Amino acid sequence: MPDLFAEDEAGPRVFALPPGVDFPAALIDGLRARLAGRPPEAIARVELYVATDRMRRRLRNLFDAGPASLLPRIRLLTDLSDPLTRAALPAPVSPLRRRLELTGLVSRLLETQPDLAPRSALFDLSDSLATLMEEMHVEGVSPKTVANLDVTDQSGHWQRALTFFNIVQHYFDKDATPDAQAFNRMALELRLEAWEAQPPRHPVIIAGSTGSRGTTHALMKAVARLPQGAIVLPGFDTDMPPAVWSKLEDPLTSEDHPQYRFAKLMRELEITARDVRPWTYGQPPSAARNRVISLAMRPAPVTHQWLSEGPNLPNLPDAMQDVTLLEANSQREEALAIALRLREAAENGTTAALITPDRMLTRQVTSALDRWDILPDDSAGTPAQLTPPGRLLRLVAELFTAPLTAELLLSLLKHPLTHAGQDRGPHLLTTRELELHIRKTGLPYPDAETLTAWATARDADRWGAWAATLCDRQQTGTLPLADWIERHLSLAEALTAGPDGDPAPLWAENAGRKLRALTETLQFEAEHGTDMTARDYADLFGALVSREEVRDRDAPHPKILIWGTLEARVMGADLLILAGLNEGAWPESPAADPWLNRSMRAQAGLLLPERRIGLSAHDFQQAAAAPEIWLTRSLKSDEAETVPSRWINRLTNLLNGLPDRNGRKALEEMRERGAHWAALAAAAETPIEADPARRPSPAPPTISRPQELWVTSIRRLVRDPYAIYARYILRLKALDPLMQAPDALMRGVVTHKVIETFIRETVADPDRLTPDRLMQIARVLLDDVPFPTVRALWLARVARFAPWFCESEADRRQRAAPHLDNFETEGAASIPALGFTLKARADRIDIAPDAGAHVYDYKTGSAPSAKEQLYFDKQLLLEAAMLQQSAFPNIAPRYVAAATYIQLKPGDPKEVAAPLADSPPQKTWEEFCALIAAYLDEDKGYTARRALMKDTDIADYDHLSRFGEWDVTDDAYLLRLT
Repeated sequence: MPDLFAEDEAGPRVFALPPGVDFPAALIDGLRARLAGRPPEAIARVELYVATDRMRRRLRNLFDAGPASLLPRIRLLTDLSDPLTRAALPAPVSPLRRRLELTGLVSRLLETQPDLAPRSALFDLSDSLATLMEEMHVEGVSPKTVANLDVTDQSGHWQRALTFFNIVQHYFDKDATPDAQAFNRMALELRLEAWEAQPPRHPVIIAGSTGSRGTTHALMKAVARLPQGAIVLPGFDTDMPPAVWSKLEDPLTSEDHPQYRFAKLMRELEITARDVRPWTYGQPPSAARNRVISLAMRPAPVTHQWLSEGPNLPNLPDAMQDVTLLEANSQREEALAIALRLREAAENGTTAALITPDRMLTRQVTSALDRWDILPDDSAGTPAQLTPPGRLLRLVAELFTAPLTAELLLSLLKHPLTHAGQDRGPHLLTTRELELHIRKTGLPYPDAETLTAWATARDADRWGAWAATLCDRQQTGTLPLADWIERHLSLAEALTAGPDGDPAPLWAENAGRKLRALTETLQFEAEHGTDMTARDYADLFGALVSREEVRDRDAPHPKILIWGTLEARVMGADLLILAGLNEGAWPESPAADPWLNRSMRAQAGLLLPERRIGLSAHDFQQAAAAPEIWLTRSLKSDEAETVPSRWINRLTNLLNGLPDRNGRKALEEMRERGAHWAALAAAAETPIEADPARRPSPAPPTISRPQELWVTSIRRLVRDPYAIYARYILRLKALDPLMQAPDALMRGVVTHKVIETFIRETVADPDRLTPDRLMQIARVLLDDVPFPTVRALWLARVARFAPWFCESEADRRQRAAPHLDNFETEGAASIPALGFTLKARADRIDIAPDAGAHVYDYKTGSAPSAKEQLYFDKQLLLEAAMLQQSAFPNIAPRYVAAATYIQLKPGDPKEVAAPLADSPPQKTWEEFCALIAAYLDEDKGYTARRALMKDTDIADYDHLSRFGEWDVTDDAYLLRLT
């Protein structure tokens, strides 16, 4: 049978396809052209190696599309072992097992030498060490080579790194069980030995690989020299002159160039770019654009090349006519503009693909497409940690790390997979009642006893017993990994099942099956893990889940695609949108290497950080050659200015520098096309014009208006009447916080309790009126505050005003005597003519020898000034008036002698007297009656934000009154509700 490759194609055989050509389709076309006239079984003798499983699937789909033929043997470059090879080599360990082993080794090292790194870095160190080991296997670098590096300037860091290297030396021994990369290296060596002894006579082709990894690079060199071997390079720049190829030698200066790997391969095969032959003679969609991109990507220095070769370029507006440059103001605008273009493509039946490594941007685009019911086919899927079972499992793992908080409890009870079987409706209602109870009572750390008691009071004993299983799960100390997994999964399944349900919903659908497979693998490999703390286990599980992705179960749009850069290498589309082209996003910033710097990597023969940039540059060069392309970026990200991608910079600088070839016009047209879509995005975001809301002043009927108020609400009635309307007429109350913050309100309540306890005790025993006794009481009562740091701060506040308070308290007792029955005394005064009642709770009322009353109110913040009390904050004045009206039972003074705020503010404790002379009780009461009469008149509205202290003050009901659409300079609009 004739050979596939003729004598004039003697090796090394290196073929290539230019950027922009549909590589899988062109590969099949070239193969069929060379097999034309051969027997049908000839194609089945071809052994074809491809880089990714996606490429293999695409090739099979293209073969299936016809014409009918046998298939070549399509294999992956990572699958170099045949049954005989696998029998001769030890089976590789799974990546998870190796990482668990490394985690145990690093953990024990950190226990013995904690100064090497913090415990929180355990998994990051283990992962980076595993990655380095895999890279050493791939590149054929021995530990001895690394140990002998010249580290003159890195001695301190290097000694720490060597400490970690020493614990993994045994993984490089000849009898060590290999990981996947070491196994591939061993299989490659066996394969090359077999080929050298007896070269295969059938065709062997490697297609679509750049040879960026050491094992692949070695295999490509060997295949190129086989009697019937060949390699087919993707995205080979046929426009680059020989002089530029020759400069791509030093990896320190050239590895970020898109063609560097090809130059290295040709150099080692002892061929030049002229010796690389075209696999087919199909032309790219725009050969002229390819020349522009090639010139823009030249290695530095580039200016003289642009000046010498630029004038030879074709007319640039024609070359760039299918290129759109979108420079959006924000990432949101960028995402919406892309979504609009994809929507147009869907309407026109155009195959369009978005390519970007920025997953946040792809999620924003997907969200924007949802408004038109378009679900893109996202090759990456959804991160498993963001799926319902992923979130639930991560939340359950957190139960073991710390005391159960109200927030975590409700997050678990409200989760869509919790109590997922029957009676989920009653479960949600019970959970709602529990949340309201927790918010009302301020229960930051629920316990089993509290939960069961609460549930029993509502005839939900079985539900309470089930919910109580979430309590007291914090585990101190260490446990074997297998025990952690068993506890974790059993609790998660019990949570999903409910009291009488089935845990099956936890493992249902794609996400559940993916998580089930992960947990089963973890269980299988658990014996290779180490004992770990709850925090370590939660971090390990979170790290494992974050690496998994789940494809959406819904049927996506067949022509609207989202690809990573890997998919872009093997797929074709009419429109490619290259998005997120900012430095740090595309290309991504090289990850920090905790072990070796650039120079040390170059010495050892390991890959430089620029390798990833070079691969990204090659992806960019290939994608930029599609029939139509968009280049998009945002000018700002998170309110910070962004830096355009180096490739965008090069392209725009090149076009700007070639006015004779109309480069500036081409760039202007590219930007105009982008600006058109940016304007459409801005228009789509423009809200529908509507008349702004007017400043409300609702006037409900008298019967609906409040018939009683507390004295503390009168300040609101004066300053913000709308708040009274919302709270007492609409009966809308702001929810209490789930986790009560240690704010001024809580501080005031606790301080009041401390002072009241102290005063009661010292009335019976005046000798205890000392700062030391006050501090003793404060320490006891502050123990109830569930915030250790706040307890210390508040105790310090009490210590600062304690001496002044005791001294001033002695003076107050000279004026009037406190009575135990007159603390926190409630009273009520009626206005019979209006049918209205005013209520109050006085902190303290002392009675002087002449039966004069002294009214006190404690303030942990700033007390209102006399002027504020006259016009707005009338609490003490009204309490004095109520006292005059005999509103407080068992207290019948002859008159009100004084009303005083006791300001317990550290650094400025003092007494602030109410202006009784300017506003005596009788006058205050008359003015109050007039105020209430006005607000019981149906013609009087409750005006929003009538007289707040500051225009910047935030009120509870601002959103309800739609404050912002109006401001305080607007006249109030009386809204009659009768």
